[in-house]
This record gives sequence, structure tokens and C-alpha cells, in this order.
Amino acid sequence: MTESTQDKLVYSPKELEPLLQLSKNTINALLRCGRLRSVRVGRRYLIPREAVQHFLQGE
Repeated sequence: MTESTQDKLVYSPKELEPLLQLSKNTINALLRCGRLRSVRVGRRYLIPREAVQHFLQGE
């Protein structure tokens, strides 16, 4: 069963690159400075769908 990227609850930074049309380095910088909220699981960042929506709305 495959989920489309719009149905996902969380995204990896790599999945956000084409969706936001941002580079890997830019996404990592946004995660580090806290402008893009994420949850850290081990060494992985998981970005909730709501965090992406808030980021795009400028909140």
C-alpha cells in the first residue's frame, strides 16, 4: 500500500525537497534554526504535515 505525498502525516527532509522546491542544505538550515518544526527520532528528522503548512503560511 503506497501513500501519496499529500496523504502522509510526516515527511522526511528528502521528501520535502521536491515539494517545497528547496535544496537539502536549505531544509536542514530551516530545521536547525527552528523555522521548520520537526521531531527527531534517532538520527532522523520527521516533519509533521501541520508544520509544513504553518511554514508555508509564514507562521
